[in-house]
Amino acid sequence: MVHVSIASPAGGYTVANPAFFRYVLRLNEVGLPLKPADARALDVLAAVPHAFDDDDSLSGDGWRVVPPASLEDWAVLETTPQRLRAALQTARRVLWQNAAPAGISAGEVVDVDTEIDNVLGVLQRAEAAGCSVNISYVS
Repeated sequence: MVHVSIASPAGGYTVANPAFFRYVLRLNEVGLPLKPADARALDVLAAVPHAFDDDDSLSGDGWRVVPPASLEDWAVLETTPQRLRAALQTARRVLWQNAAPAGISAGEVVDVDTEIDNVLGVLQRAEAAGCSVNISYVS
């Protein structure tokens, strides 16, 4: 089981759906032919760290991985709600356009779509509050 946590001072949400992890966070690894702009938009999702990963900091266009500050902390990807929203909307579109080649079932597409809507709600609250969001996963 994989749990993807999205949090900000304005609220949070945890996705406990393996299809979300496989077809959203790891969509770059599915092997779909992506336009360069889509691949760049999905880079932020591919960079989401495992909570217990303590590798060096990484960064990209509008995001950065923050390593744990102590033994009681964990690595997170920090980004703006707008950047994460753009990545999720790109993932949604790519999945709907490439469901068969991606190997995702109709039920999984619907489940992933629902989870994206739930995460977008968190992002909307974070944007209204003017704060960034953190995202990580634990398996």
